[in-house]
Amino acid sequence: MSETPFDKVLDASGLNCPMPVVKARREVRSLEPGQVLKVISTDRGSVKDFQGWAKVDKKVDLVGQESEPPEDPVTYIHYVQLAK
Repeated sequence: MSETPFDKVLDASGLNCPMPVVKARREVRSLEPGQVLKVISTDRGSVKDFQGWAKVDKKVDLVGQESEPPEDPVTYIHYVQLAK
């Protein structure tokens, strides 16, 4: 389990591509610069989706990713920070 601090959580479990990123984009805009959104997803494709989003959107930084494989389905966690 990560020690990445976060300010808000978005549970996108059960949503398929591209919905975890779409919902995260909306949610991250409600944060203050520097704050972190923790996104929980069960979509394996979300790993690359979040990496791609962070490369193109200069207003967000992907500050961490992890997975929790013991669960079924596997849970993918993404930490997105609104750029300062």
